[in-house]
Amino acid sequence: MGKKGGKNAENDYEAEEMTVDLDLEDGKTVTCAVVTILTVSGRDYIALLPLDENGENEDGEVWFYRYHENPDDVNEEPELAYIDDDDEYEAVADAFDEYLDAAEFDELVDEEDD
Repeated sequence: MGKKGGKNAENDYEAEEMTVDLDLEDGKTVTCAVVTILTVSGRDYIALLPLDENGENEDGEVWFYRYHENPDDVNEEPELAYIDDDDEYEAVADAFDEYLDAAEFDELVDEEDD
C-alpha cells in the first residue's frame, strides 16, 4: 500500500490518502483509494475506489475484498482476498451503505454547526 498526499482546501493542510495497487488477473495494475475498512460478522473487509490514470473515479464503482493484517508484524503488507460468497458480499455491501449513510449524516451535522 502506498500513500498519496493532497491539499485539503478547507483546512489548508496536507491530507493523506491511502492507496493500494492491485494486480488484476488480466495483467493490469489498478491504483485504488482506500475508502474504509469495515468489520462484518467478526471479519475485516476493505472498500476500494478504483482510480483512472488521472487519479479519478468517474463511475463511482467500489470494490470490496476480505482484508487481513498480521497482528504480529505491523510492517507486513495486508492480505486481500476475493469475496466469492453472494451472501457475504451482500452483507459487506449493506455495511458499506450504512457507512456512507453515517458519513453523510456527519457531514450534515457538521454543516449545521458552522
